[in-house]
Amino acid sequence: MLCDVSKNLAYNLRVERTKKRLSQEKLAEFADVSMKHITMIETCKVNPSINIVCSLAKVLNVTVDKLIADIEM
Repeated sequence: MLCDVSKNLAYNLRVERTKKRLSQEKLAEFADVSMKHITMIETCKVNPSINIVCSLAKVLNVTVDKLIADIEM
C-alpha cells in the first residue's frame, strides 16, 4: 500500500508540476526544499513527510488528495 501511494505521489507530482510549467528547481524553491529532494520524490526514492507534501500541494494549488490519488491511465 505505501509503495502504491509513493508511486501515485511521484507520478501526480510530476504531472501537476509540468501542468504549471514549473521546473523541479522552481518547485523546490517555492516549497522550500532541495531540488534533489523533489527529484527523489518524483523517482520514488524517498517518502516525503506530510509537511512537505502539504507544502508541495499548496505551491501547486492542488489538494493533498489529488497528489496521492490513484493513477488513472
